[in-house]
Amino acid sequence: MDLPRSFTIREGDLRILNPFDDAKLATLGRAIKLRPGASILDLCSGKGELLCTWARDHGVTGTGVDISTAFTAAARERAAELGVADRVRFVHDDAATYVPEQRVDLAACVGATWIGGGVPGTLEILERGLRPGGMALVGEPYWRLDPPDEETVAGCHARSRDEFQDLPGLVGLFGECGWDLVEMVLADQDSWDRYAAAHWLNLRRWLDANPDDELAGELRRELTEDPLRHVRYRREHLGWGVFALLRR
Repeated sequence: MDLPRSFTIREGDLRILNPFDDAKLATLGRAIKLRPGASILDLCSGKGELLCTWARDHGVTGTGVDISTAFTAAARERAAELGVADRVRFVHDDAATYVPEQRVDLAACVGATWIGGGVPGTLEILERGLRPGGMALVGEPYWRLDPPDEETVAGCHARSRDEFQDLPGLVGLFGECGWDLVEMVLADQDSWDRYAAAHWLNLRRWLDANPDDELAGELRRELTEDPLRHVRYRREHLGWGVFALLRR
């Protein structure tokens, strides 16, 4: 049980594995008014930056769950680096089926709603780990501009136009699922640039060091095609944000 090796190559030394920078992650922690001692479950926790920095800055505790052995190891190293290894732990497991031993104050799935087959199913997964009155955090793409054709849809890594909502549609979907939207922090085009372009540099450096690797051809094609795809499609048409929700 693990992610394909290409994921760890592409993400390289990135700590936040979404189009969010450290300032936006800090803004989110302040915006939702985290309290010392609050318990967090972070599903698909990646390299643990959310839990580790919030434990350092707000005194929270928590568990991160991720299917990647490499990302889980990096998260544990980050916790030790920031001196919060006594307050957060990271588990290599399937986030879609993980159930915490105790319910938590905040359950998050930031950028991986595929674990529930979309937003509604992911909210059901998050709710089963939440105490009554607890908060859910969901990170999700949305259409900034309506894609004019299937080429644009594919260029944004969507299987169909209906895979994502526009922002009003996404906010409406939260309500249809029985949740109140109480905060949000949105990525911007610079956030997308920083995330996407970091991948290109990681890929190029890896390709220079590993020209004969079995993945070299696949990742060479990605590096050739992705910059144009990003500036032509994703940067203009696709937004991304983290949304804080409370059950009605």
